[in-house]
Amino acid sequence: MATRLHGARVTLRPADAADAEALADILGQPEVNRWWPRYDHARVRDVLVESSDTIVYVILREDQVIGSVQYVEEPARDYRHASLDLFLDSTEHGKGLATDAVRTLVRHLIYDRSHHRIAVYPAVDNDRAIKTFSRVGFQPVGVMRRYERDADGTWQDCLLMERLETDL
Repeated sequence: MATRLHGARVTLRPADAADAEALADILGQPEVNRWWPRYDHARVRDVLVESSDTIVYVILREDQVIGSVQYVEEPARDYRHASLDLFLDSTEHGKGLATDAVRTLVRHLIYDRSHHRIAVYPAVDNDRAIKTFSRVGFQPVGVMRRYERDADGTWQDCLLMERLETDL
């Protein structure tokens, strides 16, 4: 069961059905939708609120939902690691809140969930995400070619970045 996590400036709370509308509204913003395409209310509910394999937190600032950060775990003992992703209300960009949310979740994954490696996969041209992950200590590993579909259905490359427990 996911617990509430406290960062320096944000709080992470497990997402629930009541968060679906706020998350769908954020995902509908053009600056967010560019990287998170095709999320209507139904997909938000299915993928972000009722997912059985993804642990989803809403990012709160002063009890206001301003985004989401989520992770998936590889449970096999010899390959155990987690990968994460996030999105943030475009009015909150550039304030260090995404960095705080990622840092908070990384600490939880390493110290509470015993992961030795955390991976992220931002689009190669998503400079904002790459800078955020870099500020938290993620290092580029390589480009994953034709990794995911863009809003128009074309394949885009992603940058595999990782952070090791020993990097803390």
